[in-house]
Amino acid sequence: MLKVLKNVSFAFAIVMSVLNAGDLKVGATPVPHAKILEVIKPDLKNEGINLKIVEFSDYVMPNLALEDKSLDANFMQHLPYLQKINKDKNLHLVSIAQIHVEPIGVYSKKIKNINDLHNKAVIAIPADPSNGARALILLHNAGIIELKDPKNLTATKFDIKSNPKKLEFKTLEAGLLTKTLPDVDAAIINGNFAMQAGLSAKDALLLEDARSPYANILVVRKGDENRPDILALKKALQSEKVKKFIEDTYQGSVVPAF
Repeated sequence: MLKVLKNVSFAFAIVMSVLNAGDLKVGATPVPHAKILEVIKPDLKNEGINLKIVEFSDYVMPNLALEDKSLDANFMQHLPYLQKINKDKNLHLVSIAQIHVEPIGVYSKKIKNINDLHNKAVIAIPADPSNGARALILLHNAGIIELKDPKNLTATKFDIKSNPKKLEFKTLEAGLLTKTLPDVDAAIINGNFAMQAGLSAKDALLLEDARSPYANILVVRKGDENRPDILALKKALQSEKVKKFIEDTYQGSVVPAF
């Protein structure tokens, strides 16, 4: 445990060493979040705001760093995740803007149309509660299954009310779903992992749209919602420039949510 604490402290020290006073410090994961932030850097500079992008490879540290004021904001998660980590870690973070959706989608190496799923087909879905429910809601919205409560963002396969094709659900770590794709009839894969595996929105048999409750959000500490630099950041992220960049660059693999 002591070693883990030392490692966490060392990680924080690295973050702190690259942060300069006076910057607007925003934590982000590399793709697409940091790429999107790079687009608005010159616009904020014109307003006298020096945007400092601090990249993270996980979702926990950017929230802890925001809570302890090492960051001014973060951009790397959706609202269900934020709500859970707020509760689990006793954080005081709030969402102030929806920016984009990284659509979760149904992919298959065996069929070309979602309606071709046969009886008792094996569908792989993410094992974590947030994205597992997300996968089932996607199928519910397409009329493939019926959930007891499609607004339940923690739904599991035990919350399925009707399953006409008697689909079998196999749960796996989200990052492993692309690797198991040849071994199942279909898999429901998060957008970031799909992109990393060379899959695009055009390959999906079924895809979330911008109405998804899993839109990626801009997050700040409670009480900082109306800071002038934070409001400028929010406005820049929800600009037509960013919308065009997302649409032109990601071709449906990332969808504007504003």
